[in-house]
Amino acid sequence: MTLKGGSLALTSRLAVAGVFAAVVYVATTVLMVPIPATNGYFNLGETVIYIAALLFGSLVGAFAGGIGASIADMLSPYAFFAPGTLVIKACEGAIVGFLSRKLSEHKLESNLSAIISVVVGGAEMVAGYFLYESLVLGYTVPVAAAEIPFNAVQMTVGLVVAVPVVRIVLRIFPQLKR
Repeated sequence: MTLKGGSLALTSRLAVAGVFAAVVYVATTVLMVPIPATNGYFNLGETVIYIAALLFGSLVGAFAGGIGASIADMLSPYAFFAPGTLVIKACEGAIVGFLSRKLSEHKLESNLSAIISVVVGGAEMVAGYFLYESLVLGYTVPVAAAEIPFNAVQMTVGLVVAVPVVRIVLRIFPQLKR
C-alpha cells in the first residue's frame, strides 16, 4: 500500500534506515580495536552496513552507514574521522545497495551478486580512508597505507558475516526480496 505516490514506502525506508543507523553505531562501538599507526580503529560496523544495503537498498545502506558510523566516531576518541566516515561509509552503503540491485536485475545468482557488491563497496571504503588519511589528515603515504590491511580485513569480516545473515533473513522473510 502506498500513500501519495509511494511516500509510505519512503517513510518506511527512512524508519528502517534510522534503526539500522543505530545498529551500525552499536556494532561499531561494541568492539573498537585501535590501529596505532593511524589513530584509527578496527570495528564490526561494516557487517551491519552490508546487511542494511543488501536487504533494503542504497538509500538505507547509505544512511545507516554514513550516519551510524560517523556518530560512533563523534562519540569516541576518533572524532577527527567523523567527516570522512560520513562520506566514505555513506558511499559504501550506497554502492553495495545499488550494485546488489543492478546485479540481481541481470539475474546474477544472489550470493554472487552480494559478494561482488560488498567487495566493490568495501574497496571504496579501503581507498576512501587511505585518501582521507593522506589528503585530509596529512598522514604520509606509508602511514596511511598501514591501515589498508586492517580495513581490508574489516571488509572481509563484514562480507563473511553479512552474506549468510542476509541469506537466512531472506529465507525467513521472503517478502523482503526485491
